[in-house]
Amino acid sequence: MKIGKVEKYILEKLEQKKLHFVLIDPDDTTPEDANRLAKLCEEVGVDAIMVGGSTGAEGDVLDSVVKAIKEGTSLPVILFPGSHGGISKYADAIFFMSLLNSRNPFFITGAQALGAFTVKKFGLEPISMAYIIVEPGETVGWVGDAKPIPRHKPKIAAAYALAGQYLGMRLVYLEAGSGAPEPVPAEMVKIVRSAIDIPLIVGGGIRSGEQAKRLVKAGADIIVTGTAIERTRSIEEARKKLEDLRRGVSL
Repeated sequence: MKIGKVEKYILEKLEQKKLHFVLIDPDDTTPEDANRLAKLCEEVGVDAIMVGGSTGAEGDVLDSVVKAIKEGTSLPVILFPGSHGGISKYADAIFFMSLLNSRNPFFITGAQALGAFTVKKFGLEPISMAYIIVEPGETVGWVGDAKPIPRHKPKIAAAYALAGQYLGMRLVYLEAGSGAPEPVPAEMVKIVRSAIDIPLIVGGGIRSGEQAKRLVKAGADIIVTGTAIERTRSIEEARKKLEDLRRGVSL
């Protein structure tokens, strides 16, 4: 499949450095706050904005947040859908994900089939992704009926990741779940990175620059943070948090 504009942007940036994406959940963020946060992200050097969530992130709620983000930043806005309803024509691209370790085929191929024609109609750039839930999994693990990879079994994660690569996925995402007590273990990241040749994204439970640094050193190409920023009480606190995380990703 032809490489699109956003994927090309990601790959070219990865030739120079590790990347930091911020995830904004429309179910927890007003359009006004999303606009302010998007501006801040661009100011501190975040590389892209992801938009989505496990519950409620669709329809007018999703559209209004995506439009507000687009008004606040020139960064790529990439959809991170919880299901086939999480699609907005106002975004630049969509992570077209398959939750490989779900027990329910709906989250492996069913939702994708239901959403495919909408992606085509809206002219969104699809970027295929192998999505793998690691313990504890949090809300996304429960909603996606996942069988989370045990934290002490990194080779299972590596097997799923390599299978995703062989199935033609462009990216692999290891997800501990939004708000997880701890990120994906560094040892798991290291073993997955050694098994695959495509970019590796790691998210969930990353709250500090030190945690981000540890995961980047282990082999993560892209770090995703969301809850850590959403829970800040002011734009000044969000700036400090983002700057700390950016330092970690930049080593």
